[in-house]
Amino acid sequence: MTPAQARALARIEAELARLIRYDDESVVHEIWIRQRYDLGVFGPAASYATARTAAVRTAWHEAGHAVAALAVGARFSSASIRHGSGTQGRVHGIQGGGDRAFVIDAAGQIAERLRDWSMPASDDELRAWLPAWRADGGDARRFRRDIAAGFGRDETAVVRLVVPEDWTAEEEEVALPAHGERTVRMVVRAGTTAVRRARVAVDMSVGQVPFGQQAEALVDVE
Repeated sequence: MTPAQARALARIEAELARLIRYDDESVVHEIWIRQRYDLGVFGPAASYATARTAAVRTAWHEAGHAVAALAVGARFSSASIRHGSGTQGRVHGIQGGGDRAFVIDAAGQIAERLRDWSMPASDDELRAWLPAWRADGGDARRFRRDIAAGFGRDETAVVRLVVPEDWTAEEEEVALPAHGERTVRMVVRAGTTAVRRARVAVDMSVGQVPFGQQAEALVDVE
């Protein structure tokens, strides 16, 4: 190892030692905290701790966008938490996502709520929160645009029952109009043995978007 390599290794080890802490604030470099503090982003009376919390929240937020982009098969050029005019951070050059681009739009807010344990606890709470979500820069606006683009047209819904191994069930394809509803009736044939609390679930996809299991029931067979 050359002297230059040894110095580089020492710097890396020192930085890793700084990061090995139990709080998420340790992962944000001081330069981004200092930037917010020196610019007086939160007013002249704001403390260094306020700037630190804001930098951490932004890091979680932008990481949420980046991870969601990768999850739906989109690409991006870079991510930054550098404070700029009108923005706390940004994931640059997002391309792709298709019908699931709205997932990327919402992921920053979701990541923030995962960080502070304020994530809606149920699907009903999430459905109640999303329509009221407005104040988040352009994310909320893009979310509404992209989800309308993905589901503002006629689609084919595939509904499949998930049943125990010795049971049989149908799979149905349903023409679903834009913003419309359909009732689906399906037949399940139980096995030959008695069973208590057998789980029957409903798996659904709309177009190319899989929604997974959306409902379930526990069934007794005598």
